[in-house]
Amino acid sequence: MSEGKEIVEAAQATGQQVGERRGMFGASGTGDTSGYGGLVSPKVFPGAATRPYGGWFDDVADALGDLVEYVVLHRGEATFHVRRESLYAAMEKLRNDPALRFEFSAGVSGVHYPDDTGRELHAVYSLLSMSFNRRIRVESTCPDGDPHLPSTVALYPTHDWHEREVWDFFGVIFDGHPALARIQMPDDWPGHPQRKDYPLGGIPVEYKGGTVPPPDQRRSYN
Repeated sequence: MSEGKEIVEAAQATGQQVGERRGMFGASGTGDTSGYGGLVSPKVFPGAATRPYGGWFDDVADALGDLVEYVVLHRGEATFHVRRESLYAAMEKLRNDPALRFEFSAGVSGVHYPDDTGRELHAVYSLLSMSFNRRIRVESTCPDGDPHLPSTVALYPTHDWHEREVWDFFGVIFDGHPALARIQMPDDWPGHPQRKDYPLGGIPVEYKGGTVPPPDQRRSYN
């Protein structure tokens, strides 16, 4: 048995398979010139870890308690998965608890997993405790049919533009955001271009031109 096959089978045994990938790049409807058109591989998420997680990871889990849905340990890093209804409370606890003090957030990243039924849209938060020199991730999900997550701008003001970017490119609506609007694409742009179901090539180039309106006509966020 090849080493690659052993790795895939081990991942399937310990992780969560959420679909199947065909070809080298997962593209369909176009000519595959890579020579790997017949390649079939599973899409696997790392599986949930079991206690003890090790070191201070357990301290964070204990502090968050029932706010955590499950924890993933992968390549020496911890991701705390929380349900969207618990997201704000978990982030508030991580920032304000004196024993945790995750004062800094590197931002919000969006991910689209079309095969993760009921959890197609993911938001990932990278947090740093400068007090204790610790890093974690927090991840929450929402379904395509109800793409809402609570805004955390009130806790981490730098999330303002990051949440706008996730809305712009993935379509996640952050409830409570002070001014949720597109940040890079024009206001009337159709769709969200970093979703995996967004057309890639074979369509007319969408370019609407770039203009800078006079100051009295610019969009206000106040």
